[in-house]
Amino acid sequence: MEQNELKAIVELFAIDGTVNGIAPLGAGLINDTYRVTTAEEEAPTYVLQRVNHNVFPDVDMVMRNIAAVTSHIRKKLQEAGEDDIERKVLRFIPLKTDAEKLYTQVDGKYWRLMVFIPNAITKQTVNPASSRDAGRAFGRFQAMLADIPVELGETIKDFHNMEFRLQQLKEAMKEDRMGRLHEPQVQQMLREIEAREYEMCKAERMGREGTLPKRVCHCDTKVNNMMFDHNDQVLCVIDLDTVMPNFVFSDYGDFLRTGANFVAEDDPEMKSVGFNMDIFRAFTEGYLESARSFLTPAEVENLPYAAALFPYMQCVRFLWDYLNGDKYWKSEYPQHNYIRSNNQMHLLQSVESHMQEMQEFVAKCMKK
Repeated sequence: MEQNELKAIVELFAIDGTVNGIAPLGAGLINDTYRVTTAEEEAPTYVLQRVNHNVFPDVDMVMRNIAAVTSHIRKKLQEAGEDDIERKVLRFIPLKTDAEKLYTQVDGKYWRLMVFIPNAITKQTVNPASSRDAGRAFGRFQAMLADIPVELGETIKDFHNMEFRLQQLKEAMKEDRMGRLHEPQVQQMLREIEAREYEMCKAERMGREGTLPKRVCHCDTKVNNMMFDHNDQVLCVIDLDTVMPNFVFSDYGDFLRTGANFVAEDDPEMKSVGFNMDIFRAFTEGYLESARSFLTPAEVENLPYAAALFPYMQCVRFLWDYLNGDKYWKSEYPQHNYIRSNNQMHLLQSVESHMQEMQEFVAKCMKK
């Protein structure tokens, strides 16, 4: 978009200062993001973002969730006497015409504005130190929101619902749009998936039985969804669009799926795929340090299950997309989504080989 168009959008919000520059920021895959600078030295820098309403169809729900979460975290930080709060929780700017509204719609597109966090960085790589920080930060995030007084909406319906993902796969098998169902490697993958189906749907069963509560979860727990200061201390959790009610397994298992694989999720060298126990141990220590105050025994006991659940879920989803003709994830060659699915199955098998060791480590952490 042109500078004058972006400036006109920014000026719909109750900003301090005068806009003097707008430039693209980052390389996000979902939302378009811009850095907005102001002329006055005392005025803040802002971040303008276009919310992708194809991914998040109910933008109003997304922003209501975010408003509830950020205000609750801010209150918790104030009660704890924390300093530098403006760098420890995101602050969104309301519209000039409506102090209760944190987004606007222009020509069918949705926009929001937040204060840029100064002197902060994100990280892209995972090691034991950053994994421990991530576990501590995401555990603390959940802990601060454990008593939030409002019920959040589900911004992506059934996002981490294993039963739903398996049903999607079965529908794709019936339709077999690309004629890929009877490929030998697909049939073998389906046998592996079916053999684990009952066990991997345990969370939904426990939820219905009342033994597993829904929590406020981030649901996209990657290391680059945190801001660090220049001393490598975590400032805050960012990218809150997916914050919604879910089982704690979502935040715990999803981080390990991406962070603890020795290779990328589409690496075709299956011999290189494996579960990094150093990352598991570091993330688990950090997570339980922050989250043990509210976790139930059933949640703690099933953390190793969560580490297996998410490679399984992603294996199912990649195979679903492969059978459907690669409509969801971008694919660079015809077998790309099958390779992704196979990669995740190998990761799952590696996780399964460490199951007893993980259970013992979790129990050890809880005794500290």
